[in-house]
Amino acid sequence: MNNLKITLIQSDLHWESKSKNIEMFSEKIDTISEPTDLIILPEMFTTGFSMHPEKFAEGMNGITIGWIKDKAKEKDCVITGSFICEENNKYYNRLVWMKPDGTFSHYDKRHLFSMGDENNHYTCGYERIMEEIKGWKICPLICYDLRFPVWSRNVASYPYDLLIYIANWPERRSHPWKTLLLARAIENQCYVAGVNRIGNDNNEIYHSGDSAVINPKGEIISKIPPHESFIETVTLNYDELSEFRKVFPVLKDGDRFGIK
Repeated sequence: MNNLKITLIQSDLHWESKSKNIEMFSEKIDTISEPTDLIILPEMFTTGFSMHPEKFAEGMNGITIGWIKDKAKEKDCVITGSFICEENNKYYNRLVWMKPDGTFSHYDKRHLFSMGDENNHYTCGYERIMEEIKGWKICPLICYDLRFPVWSRNVASYPYDLLIYIANWPERRSHPWKTLLLARAIENQCYVAGVNRIGNDNNEIYHSGDSAVINPKGEIISKIPPHESFIETVTLNYDELSEFRKVFPVLKDGDRFGIK
C-alpha cells in the first residue's frame, strides 16, 4: 500500500465573510508546492462558527462548492472542509469531500454543540461517510463529534485507517481537544488528523489551533505550532499502521454494538 500525504491548513478566519475567506484559502493553497493527496480545511471555513445560517447558507451548487471543485482539480488532490449548507429548507454544518475529478460526497455534523446554540439553528446528520484515497479508508468528522467515542469508533469488520476532525474548538478547552485526539488514535488504532482554526471570532472566543497529526500509538508526528497560521504536509506510513495492527490487534477484541 502506498503512503498517504495529507496537508493541514491551520488558519484564522474572517468572520462571516465568504469572499475574504475564499480569497485567503486560495492564496494558502496556492503556496503548497509539494504533491499531496488531501488538503484539510477547518470547520465552517468560509464564515467561522456562525449561528446565522439564514444569512450565509448556500446550496450544493453555490460559490463554495464551485470554488472547492476548482481548487481540487487544480491541485489534483482531495480537499475537505465544512460550510453552511441549505437543503430542503434546513441548514446543515456540512463537510464536503471533493475529489479532483469533480465528484464529491458530504457528511452532516452529527453532534451539534448545544452550549453554542448550534442545535437550534442547524439540523444534525445521521450517517458517517467512509472515503478512500490510494487504498486508505478515511472517516471525516466535525469538531464536537470528537467528544463522542461511540460515533467515532473503528470496527474490525470495516476499519478505517485515518480519522479526521475539522474544528472551531476554543482555546479555553484546548486540553480536552489535544487529549481526545490522542485517545481517538489509540483506541481506534488509526492515524488521526485534527485541523482547528486560530484567532478570535466575533463572539470574543479565542482559538489556539493545536492542529495535529497523531499515529496509532498516540504519538504526535506533526510540527504545527499553536496560535500560528501554518501549513504542513505529513506523510502517513501504511506499512507501520498495518504492522502495528498485526502485532497488537486491539480492534478484533472490541465490543459489538449498534447506533440507533
